[in-house]
Amino acid sequence: MSKLTKNQKSVAEKVEAGKAYSLEEAAKLVKEITTTKFDASVDVDVRLGVDPRKANQMVRGVVSLPNGTGKVTRVLCLCTPDQEAAAKEAGADYVGLDEYVEKIKGGWTDVDVIITMPSCMGKLGPLGRVLGPRGLMPNPKSGTVTMDVAKAVKEVKQGKIDFKVDKTGIIHTSIGKVSMTPEQIYGNAKEFISTVIKLKPAAAKGTYIKSIFISSTMSKGVKIDPKSVE
Repeated sequence: MSKLTKNQKSVAEKVEAGKAYSLEEAAKLVKEITTTKFDASVDVDVRLGVDPRKANQMVRGVVSLPNGTGKVTRVLCLCTPDQEAAAKEAGADYVGLDEYVEKIKGGWTDVDVIITMPSCMGKLGPLGRVLGPRGLMPNPKSGTVTMDVAKAVKEVKQGKIDFKVDKTGIIHTSIGKVSMTPEQIYGNAKEFISTVIKLKPAAAKGTYIKSIFISSTMSKGVKIDPKSVE
């Protein structure tokens, strides 16, 4: 058996195995146990007591993180010419329509979020095979298909994210960076988890929130007591 490194020993001493911490404690701990030299992402995993295969138990939503995501989000706005100026002013990195549709057909997907208008969705249909697997296809439920593209661009730039439960019943998302203060991490995580709790499907039976873990890139997960968020 390989020996633990100094960093691994330090982490093991700080995180008690099997213990469920309050969200406030976990937000501090995740910073303390992160030893990467880069600004790691802070992730939250919520295991739900739902069956995602049933439409009436699908959990999907959007949340505006009060302290932003901590990273630069590259936004492409596919819109009609009359909306281009407003989209640019709102902070969109790329604005246009036909020229970007052609670029995407050629394999270009160097963006994080695509926002478009209902009238433009017809041109995006054929791009499903390119955008779908990368999670870039605009969707009305996530607010990325809208008449008010400028507002949508501004919200994404300020920290709005969308999420959905995967086929195993887990929601995984990034809610910030370890360079944030514990208070900022706590605020973002609380807002996200509270939103997930509000989205409990009426058809879900038994325990809804089965477990919550917070971690950073390559760090150990810290178990959170769900009662500390309710």
